[in-house]
Amino acid sequence: MNARPVQAKDLMTSQPVVCTPSTSLAEAARKMAEADCGALPVVDSLELGQPLGVITDRDIVCRSLALAKNPLSMIVFDCMSGPAVTVADFTPLAECCETMEANQIRRLVVVDIAGRCTGIIAQADVVKAASGEKTAEVLREISLPNAQLGVTF
Repeated sequence: MNARPVQAKDLMTSQPVVCTPSTSLAEAARKMAEADCGALPVVDSLELGQPLGVITDRDIVCRSLALAKNPLSMIVFDCMSGPAVTVADFTPLAECCETMEANQIRRLVVVDIAGRCTGIIAQADVVKAASGEKTAEVLREISLPNAQLGVTF
């Protein structure tokens, strides 16, 4: 009997802490500190849970403090990255890795069949589940300078 391949739902942190675009940056940072994480999925509403993007601790620093803006007067919408890059909960590990590589991202939002955010997969989750060779490939590909992919900000 063949075992099914590792899927997103096997790797993800279930029921991640989320925020909305109107959440204050201070509250988002507080949520990250309490959950001991560096990123939160940004959803349309806490009731519907449709992912719109992600906000990271780096987003907050680079899009507020680094630009001499007051983060205490800003909301998540001002700093978030979007649209959300998502995978379905049944997506195989190999496809999750390919999605991270293609988008040069360290986290994936996992959605259910209705498109609701049900989890998040971090680079560290891939490291725990993938082979050493695959892990090295993912790390290498997501760490390429953006200019090599023709991406501009």
